[in-house]
Amino acid sequence: MAANKIRIGTRKSTMALAQTEEIARRLTAAAPELDVEIVKFETTGDSDQIGKLLPHGGKGGAFVAEIRSAVLAGELHAAMHSLKDMPGNEDTPGLVIGATLARDPPGDVLVLRAGLSIEELRQTRGKGFKIGTNAVRRAAYARRLFPDVEVIHYRGAADTRVRKLDRLEMQRLPDGGAVGPADALIMARSGLERVGLADRIGYEFSIREMLPAAGQGIVAVECAEQDWQTRRLLSLIDDPAAHKSADAEREVLWVLNGHCNSPIAAFSAIDGSQMSLIASVLDHAGGVFIEAARSGPADRPRELGRAVGLELLDKGAAEIIERSRPV
Repeated sequence: MAANKIRIGTRKSTMALAQTEEIARRLTAAAPELDVEIVKFETTGDSDQIGKLLPHGGKGGAFVAEIRSAVLAGELHAAMHSLKDMPGNEDTPGLVIGATLARDPPGDVLVLRAGLSIEELRQTRGKGFKIGTNAVRRAAYARRLFPDVEVIHYRGAADTRVRKLDRLEMQRLPDGGAVGPADALIMARSGLERVGLADRIGYEFSIREMLPAAGQGIVAVECAEQDWQTRRLLSLIDDPAAHKSADAEREVLWVLNGHCNSPIAAFSAIDGSQMSLIASVLDHAGGVFIEAARSGPADRPRELGRAVGLELLDKGAAEIIERSRPV
């Protein structure tokens, strides 16, 4: 591959392409002579809009594995991922995160169909309402916030999900059945903003109400560990604060050995030379909930993540995670 060219792999979804185009803009601004080629992949998770992600190896197998393989094979210089889709409990030998973009708003939001409000959900405790999500963490928090709600399996790209909500479409299931239609969706604020649907946000959960997934709102660019030319280029667009947050939050996942079916959340913030980190583990029903929070030097993020992860283990996180493993 030419020395002044970089090939970046990405999913074909509207949001993934918007994120990758942002990477391309930043790279060409930092190195005007660079020719950036975006290579689109239809991953397993994109082609299967019905099934649950677990049979595909979770988000890692569904959205990440195929593009990673192309980098390892030398077909790509780099791969764009939403950091929250990258498994945090396993290493991929030969690959490193070469850059993270500045973090987008990390929180989750509620998208409601016309005529509904957050007040109705709160007053009824969710009774009679169907909330759609495919994320086990969001489902657990939804049941914790609205104990009588029905959480339904809901798949699709961000814009597709909103369109299905508005059209009162049923969500097809792998067994040939269907659920729905949904009354509301829980989604990432950053994802809606990327696809131009921020105006559909009906309610924004505070960080304390619904702790984000580890790495939520962070775009990561992965490359080969020994590809020093690409690593140098990616370093030009790396956001140090986001990278430290990524290291701290993913270290929690590593310590907990959290799998894709585990409702685990983590969020860090940097204030000057200090970093704060809060993480939680829930059961699927949202009834069992443990949390740990600590602060430490911002230049030692992995150490902070390890301390928070170990505290969660001391509080019983391993048992909750083990119960959530598929049989």
